Amino acid sequence: MLIDFHVHAFNPKVAEKAVGKLQDICGIEPYTRGLVQQTLERFDEWGVDKGVLLSIATKPSQQTVINDWAAKQDGDRFIAFGSIHPDAEDYAEELERIKSLGLHGIKLHPDYQNFMVNEKRMDPIYEEITRLELPVTFHAGYDCVSPGLIHCPPELAREVADRHKGMKMIFAHLGGNDEWDRALDTLAGCDGEVYLDTGFSLDCDNSLMEKIISKHGSERILFASDCPWQSPALIAKKIDSLHISDDAKDNIFYKNACRLLNI
Repeated sequence: MLIDFHVHAFNPKVAEKAVGKLQDICGIEPYTRGLVQQTLERFDEWGVDKGVLLSIATKPSQQTVINDWAAKQDGDRFIAFGSIHPDAEDYAEELERIKSLGLHGIKLHPDYQNFMVNEKRMDPIYEEITRLELPVTFHAGYDCVSPGLIHCPPELAREVADRHKGMKMIFAHLGGNDEWDRALDTLAGCDGEVYLDTGFSLDCDNSLMEKIISKHGSERILFASDCPWQSPALIAKKIDSLHISDDAKDNIFYKNACRLLNI
């Protein structure tokens, strides 16, 4: 079984615009154009059984529309997360609504939403997410939309993990995109329900990935691709080539996701 914990698709009204804009910024040819049906067809090609669909509210006014759309995608092959914007005055009410909609977690993107992951103003939001027992996925490390300022480096991710031990956290990109040495030194191995996903990690050296997995524990690593920006099939091939046990691979490929999401 293969569960991809980091997949992006968009409302068809904005998919082409969103993917095209990101493609222009990052210079990466996407594997899909961000459409749901196209993504599901690629899942069949890639051998992906289920994908965790992550949406991001880049403005407070987007919360309701994005979460309503995400709820419609949930079920069968997609496990949908919702999103809130930290600047929204009604974030607490929207978090409650996300829970009532049956969405399975929250996606926050510090670079797109313009906050540092360890800002004190985020603490009430984190506390509400913790109270609702919703896992939260953070973009971590470098992002091409904010090349001059990394909003969630591994050191600050560790600070948040230490400050909010009751929150179920997933730090994407092995804890810090393109900052994997620092993730190994400062974030891997921390206490609490802290997971690292493997999204967009093809450029991480295999031996370094093995060290991160060993230090953090295979039971807290989640298979992920960051589709459409990298291929789940290629990430799966990379993980399968690592010098780790078959049990560890099973943990990463699907068992951890099943346990975290109670599926």
